[in-house]
Amino acid sequence: MTGSVMLVGAGCLSRDLITVRGLECLRRADAVVYDDLLADGLLEEARPDARLHYVGKRSGRHSLPQREISALLIGLARRGQQVCRLKGGDPFVFGRGGEEAEALREAGIPFQVVPGISSCIAVPELAGIPVTCRGLSRSFHVVTAHTAGTPDGLPEDFDRLAALDGTLVFLMGLSRLEELALRLIAAGKPADTPAAVAGEGVLRGTLAGIGREARGFPGPAVVVVGPAAALDLRDQSVLPLCGVSVGLTGTARLRESLRSAFEALGARVRCIQPARLEDACTAPELAECLAGGWNWIAFTSPNGAEIFCRLLRAAGYDLRRLAGIRLAAVGPGTARMLARQGLFADLVPGRHDTASLGGALAGACSPGDRVLLAGAENAGSAPEQALREAGISCERRVLYRVIPGPLDDRPVDYLVFGSAGGVESYCRAGGALERRTAVCIGTVTAGCAAKSGAARVLTAPSASAQGLTAVILDDVKEKR
Repeated sequence: MTGSVMLVGAGCLSRDLITVRGLECLRRADAVVYDDLLADGLLEEARPDARLHYVGKRSGRHSLPQREISALLIGLARRGQQVCRLKGGDPFVFGRGGEEAEALREAGIPFQVVPGISSCIAVPELAGIPVTCRGLSRSFHVVTAHTAGTPDGLPEDFDRLAALDGTLVFLMGLSRLEELALRLIAAGKPADTPAAVAGEGVLRGTLAGIGREARGFPGPAVVVVGPAAALDLRDQSVLPLCGVSVGLTGTARLRESLRSAFEALGARVRCIQPARLEDACTAPELAECLAGGWNWIAFTSPNGAEIFCRLLRAAGYDLRRLAGIRLAAVGPGTARMLARQGLFADLVPGRHDTASLGGALAGACSPGDRVLLAGAENAGSAPEQALREAGISCERRVLYRVIPGPLDDRPVDYLVFGSAGGVESYCRAGGALERRTAVCIGTVTAGCAAKSGAARVLTAPSASAQGLTAVILDDVKEKR
């Protein structure tokens, strides 16, 4: 049974600039074939069981030739899969979506096209530059800065481009901007013509100097040439973290809650190292463990609380059998997760880290009590140490392990860690912690970051998105 392919434009810069229809296609796809230039976090909208196929191309680096990408789409569809071909911007604006559509049609594969918001208009617009504006520009012209059909790879016919009165928008032109500018000036474009480079930031200048001034500007970026490039129509009410970049690590649950909090304050958010969860305990094993006569069960994370309840449901475990067992949670987030399952924490320490949890439990336990610590494989030994020093019997039940993903160690102003295990995973992957300001949940995580050589370590006053944003806001305010 033949599947189908959806050629989906993913928009640009921010993941919420994908269309509603595009997001629906992504969420229901069996397979996702994706490029570079996707907004950070967008792939997390795919189904957990969807197969992800990276075929990206950037700055001359090709992971697959175009004909092999088309063959991959055809092969997946012929196996009956619903395929989302996810392309940055719009599929038909220098995205080679037309070639893929032709290949699918020739192969007899059903396909549809979902338009996307192209960077040629969206990136300048978000930088406050309208590509058309009454009195300044009545047209705009989109040009690729990499052309296969010319000897030097630059656009053809600079004389014609220089003579155009509207706005020139160059895509993929950052690496050759100085040469582009010189060729336009040589073809007759006035050297004082306004020009701008827009991407994660914006740089304005003139055609004569923009190439030199943009050296080191982070890509990808769009180059705009023409009178409209001098405009700055951005909202002048500056958010407190405007211009600040924040890198996130950890699981999707953690990153999602933090992303919305930081973006609401104007920060640019990037996923530096994602992680996924993998069960390390079966439902029968947990049910058997609970027969051990525990007085306390302590949860060291919201994920642990959620997985605990999920495994009990899978085992058909009657929660009334927990009667008489007291529950402890490392922080309010973990306590809320328990409450959603109809279980309520008897103890939440004042400081929300595992060392404080161990100390609070040691003070709350009676002689002879037995404590079960439920959480991640790499949760750290602080609770056990505090309990054993107090003479309290305890045992650890590992419910899940955290599997780190690939590292994207581009520079950010602040790098956020939710656990000591996250710090260790980042360092094992080769992360440059000695050049980073680490923002940590809890003293245990902060201690691990400091021991691992972080340039600066900030500790959030509480284990929450509010606590993390507060400590960064205070630091930014002090710097400014």
